[in-house]
Amino acid sequence: MGPSPAEPVQLRPRDDAALADRLALSAAAGRGAHLATEDFADWLAARGRAHRFEVERIPFAELEGWSFDEATGNLGHHSGRFFSVEGLRVTVGDGLVQHWQQPVIKQPEVGILGILVKEFDGVLHLLMQAKMEPGNPNLLQLSPTVQATRSNYTKVHRGSDVQYIEYFTDPARGRVLADVLQSEHGSWFFRKSNRNMVVEAVGEVPEHEDFCWLTLGQVNELLLRDNVVNMDSRTVLSCMPLADPRSRALSSDTEVLSWFTTERSRHDVSAERIPLASVRDWQRGEWSIDHEDGRYFRTVAVRVRAGSREVGSWTQPLFEPVGRGVTAFLTRTVDGVRHVLVHARVEGGFLDTVELGPTVQATEGNYAHLPAGDRPPFLDTVLRAGPERIHYQAVHSEEGGRFLNAESRYLIVEADERTAASEPPEGFRWVTPGQLTSLVRHGHYVNVQARTLLACLNATAVPAR
Repeated sequence: MGPSPAEPVQLRPRDDAALADRLALSAAAGRGAHLATEDFADWLAARGRAHRFEVERIPFAELEGWSFDEATGNLGHHSGRFFSVEGLRVTVGDGLVQHWQQPVIKQPEVGILGILVKEFDGVLHLLMQAKMEPGNPNLLQLSPTVQATRSNYTKVHRGSDVQYIEYFTDPARGRVLADVLQSEHGSWFFRKSNRNMVVEAVGEVPEHEDFCWLTLGQVNELLLRDNVVNMDSRTVLSCMPLADPRSRALSSDTEVLSWFTTERSRHDVSAERIPLASVRDWQRGEWSIDHEDGRYFRTVAVRVRAGSREVGSWTQPLFEPVGRGVTAFLTRTVDGVRHVLVHARVEGGFLDTVELGPTVQATEGNYAHLPAGDRPPFLDTVLRAGPERIHYQAVHSEEGGRFLNAESRYLIVEADERTAASEPPEGFRWVTPGQLTSLVRHGHYVNVQARTLLACLNATAVPAR
């Protein structure tokens, strides 16, 4: 008897247009099935009152489980896990500053940032978490369903389980809608990546009091508020495969990719880890490691108590920037199609020379001593913009698990031919939000600040109802 005929192979569509339509429906839904947006602030405040949260600065000598290595001066955990603070020496081929050294966070493990989604009444809802991070200015912010390093979810800290982690580590529990490795802050991390995931749950999902179901439209509305939606949520939101109704642009997709490849090829960047003790121009004191000019950022230590976390108390180092950042897209509408001006940006911690960043990504105080010609391009254009030109603005904090009081004013600012020409300077390019969304599907193409602004762009594109 011969072999039975093989079952015919069934092909699937390469692009899931139906998913984009479902996300668009969720983005247009201003009311959720579980929690009204007007009740969200009270819910978040109640979660804050339900747990004890405390963060206090301490001298390095009071760090528990952390120490400076006698030979290198690197600051690390006795387990060899979590992260370490080391030195970085950077050399770039062009620019105002071509050589510098600095402390940097080395965290080789890949974490998971994941949002679980599920349909209620025919509309996709996102499971969001009220999560405390020690570096957040207001401690409690809206985070993804899962926000965990590998050390966290493998319980190196011997704490409790990470809620809902099984939906992101066990493919049988859901349908993956987005999954991509993305970089974190290239100025403060050395080649750090996190897995950004969106998973649709199959079957019932157990409820937990620190989590709530919200439509994409509700989350978009919360993005208009200061320090509510945390950085990890914003980067995952930018990875959602939203539809792009516009097929026209100043540059074709191939031209944008060719320009980006050219930018990556033309920059000569050397980034080398060095002992923290040998970093020039930085001084280690009892309470902090600071730049000798008092600019950029400092390394500090904190003691944390958090009743809602997997571990109730711990100590750790944090990076604290000196001053609030300004992060902005200049935007122009060309023949009815919105474009934003991206910058092929060099940062010492990037995996591959450059990533696409915002038009402006700077802390003004770091350049106050320089003449106008040496300040970042378009910084003054953004700072001088009148309210009639500002389409979006909110203050958002950066990664609260590693950075203390790291806030940036995020803006989307209308430009014209005088302030931002159709033929921009070298290193800049006009792209549509749809083109940027396509590029986010690739890891290490779009930096974390530009991904935040993309999430904000998407939040303002669809009015909630």
